[in-house]
Amino acid sequence: MVDTKTVKYDASAIQVLEGLEAVRRRPGMYIGSTDTRGLHQLVYEIVDNSVDEALAGYCDRIEVTIHKDLSVTVNDNGRGIPVDPHPRLKKSALEVIMTTLHAGGKFGGGSYKVSGGLHGVGASVVNALSEWLEVRVRRDGKIYRQRYERGVPVTPVEVIGEAGPDERGTTTTFLPDRSIFRSIEYNAEVVLQRLREVAYLTSGLTISFFDERTDREMTFYFEGGIVSFVRHLNRNKHVLQLRPFHVKRELNNCLVEVAIQYNDGYGESTHTFANNINTIDGGTHLTGFKAALTRAINEYARRNGFLKESDTNLSGEDVREGLTAVVSVMLPEPQFEGQTKAKLGNAEVAGIVQSIVYEAFTTYLEENPQVARRIVDKCVTAARAREAARKARELVQRKGALETFSLPGKLADCSERDPSRAELYIVEGDSAGGSAKQGRDRRFQAVLPLRGKILNVEKARLDRMLQNEEIRALITALGTSIGDQYDPSKLRYHRIILMTDADVDGAHIRTLLLTFFFRHMESLIVDGRLYIAQPPLYRLQSGKEVHYVYSDEERDAILNRGDGKKWEVQRYKGLGEMNPEQLWETTMDPARRTLLLVTIEDAVRADETFDMLMGSAVPPRRRFIQTHAREVRNLDI
Repeated sequence: MVDTKTVKYDASAIQVLEGLEAVRRRPGMYIGSTDTRGLHQLVYEIVDNSVDEALAGYCDRIEVTIHKDLSVTVNDNGRGIPVDPHPRLKKSALEVIMTTLHAGGKFGGGSYKVSGGLHGVGASVVNALSEWLEVRVRRDGKIYRQRYERGVPVTPVEVIGEAGPDERGTTTTFLPDRSIFRSIEYNAEVVLQRLREVAYLTSGLTISFFDERTDREMTFYFEGGIVSFVRHLNRNKHVLQLRPFHVKRELNNCLVEVAIQYNDGYGESTHTFANNINTIDGGTHLTGFKAALTRAINEYARRNGFLKESDTNLSGEDVREGLTAVVSVMLPEPQFEGQTKAKLGNAEVAGIVQSIVYEAFTTYLEENPQVARRIVDKCVTAARAREAARKARELVQRKGALETFSLPGKLADCSERDPSRAELYIVEGDSAGGSAKQGRDRRFQAVLPLRGKILNVEKARLDRMLQNEEIRALITALGTSIGDQYDPSKLRYHRIILMTDADVDGAHIRTLLLTFFFRHMESLIVDGRLYIAQPPLYRLQSGKEVHYVYSDEERDAILNRGDGKKWEVQRYKGLGEMNPEQLWETTMDPARRTLLLVTIEDAVRADETFDMLMGSAVPPRRRFIQTHAREVRNLDI
C-alpha cells in the first residue's frame, strides 16, 4: 500500500489531458454512461448533426445502417462537412471537427439558425470512443475521405473519387470501442424509436433504417408532424377528442409547437423536445406547458360552472390525467444541462411556452364545448379520486413498520436496519412464501408473500388501487409512499426482488407487479432497485451429482453429453415444489443466484407495451397474441 504521506504533490502531479484523451478517460461526462444508453447515444450524436442540416433546409434524407460487424453508418444528403483548410488551425475543417472538442458551425456563425448539436462535441466524442471511424464527404464535385482510430487520424483528408452534380452529403461509419463499452450490441427497437421521433418532429425528412443483422428495413416519413406523433402514441387507447389540439407559433425567436390529445386512461404521457433533441428530464418548456394547461382548464371550469366558488382549483396532476402531449421548441441558443442534453435550462422559454399554449388552448376549449366538457369532467373526476386516494394513502402511511406483520401480506422482516444491505423478496403464494422464509438469511432478507394476483393498476384509479389489501401491504412494507409523494430516502430495502413461479400464472403475477412499479414507483426502477429472481426450471440428478438448470438448452446439453449416466429429471412448475434448502441454494444465495435488473431503456415503448398488455383496449392485445403465439414456451398444458 502506498504511503500517501510520502507522495510528492507539486506541479508535476497535475495531469493535463490533451485532445480527445479526456473523452476516453471520462466518457460518462460526454455520453452519460458506458452502458447501452451511452452506446446508443453515439448514433444519436451523428444523426443529430444530419438532422441539423435538415432543419437548415439542406437535407431531406438520412440513412442509418447497423452492419453485421456492429459498426454503424449514418448517411445524409446535406451540404457535406467542409474540407477546406481552417483559417487559424491550417488543417482541414473536417479533421478539426472530428478531432477537436468544441469545434463546429453552431456557435453563432450564421451557418445554422437552430440546431441540436450546440456544443461542438458530438462528432469528436463519437470519434474518440470508436475503435475506428471513417468519414466520406461528397462536396464540390469530389468525394473526400479520412479515417481515424480511437480519435487519431491515420490517413490525411484525401480525394478518392468524383461526385456527380447532384451528389452531396456526409457518410460517417464507426465501430464503438469494445474496451470502453460493456457491450456494443445495438438494440434495433431503441434506435428505431429515436428515428421515428425525429421523423415526426422534422417536416419533409425521410429517415431510412437497415439492420444487416436481421435484414430488417424501415422508412419513416410523416406529413402530420407532431399531430401524427400524438395519434401514434394514442393508437391503442380510447380518446376523448377525435382531432388533437395543435398550435404552432413563434414568439421572441422561439418557435413553439404543441399537440394534445386526451384519452380515458389514468396515466400521463408528455414528451418534450428542444431543437429535435428528446429532453427526457424536461426543463423550462415543460414547466411553461404544465402551468398553461392547468391555468386554462381551471379558468374554463370556473367560467362554465364545473367548479363552484367553494371548490378548490384542479391540481396539475388532475388536469394531466389521461393526457398525451408532445411539446417541441426551436430556439437559436438552447441551454442544455450536460452534453447528453436531457434537460432544457433557458429561463425565458417557460414564459414563452406558457403564453402561447394558454392563449391557444383557452380558445380551443371555447370553440369546442363538447370536447371541453369531456376533458373538464375527466379532470374533476380525477380531483375527487385524488382526494379519496389521499385519505386512503394517509391510512396506509399511518401503519408503522411494526404493524405490517398483521397485514394480509404477512411480511417476515429482516434484522438488518441499513437499507443498503437489506433486500425484500416479493413471493407468489403462501406455499412459496413459507419455503422462502425458512430458506432465507433472516439477517438481511425479508419476505413478503402475496396471495393470488394483485389488482391490475392499469385499469384502476389510485383510490381503488389503495383499497387493495395486497397493494397496501406492499406500499407499507417498502415505506416510500407512491406517485408524487414517492420518497426514496424512506425505502426500507435497496433490493426489491420479484420471485414468482416459472409458469404462465407466475409470469402474469410478475407482469402485474411490474405494471404497479412502472406506473406508481418508476423512480424505484430508474434507481436500479428492482430485480427479477431466476429460479431453476429443472433439477437433474445422477447418483450424487446434481445440476440445477435454467433452460431447456442447458438441460439438453447435460442429457446429451454422452457420458452414459442416467439422469433423473425433475421439472419445477412452482417455487412451492422446492424445499427451503433448494430455494436458498438456487435462488436466494447471493453467491450463486441469478438476478435480472429491471431497467427502462425506452419509456415510450414501455408505456405503450404496458398499455397494450394491461389496458382496457382488447384488439391490440389480441393482435399481439396472434402475432407471437408460436413463440410461447413453458405452457402448462
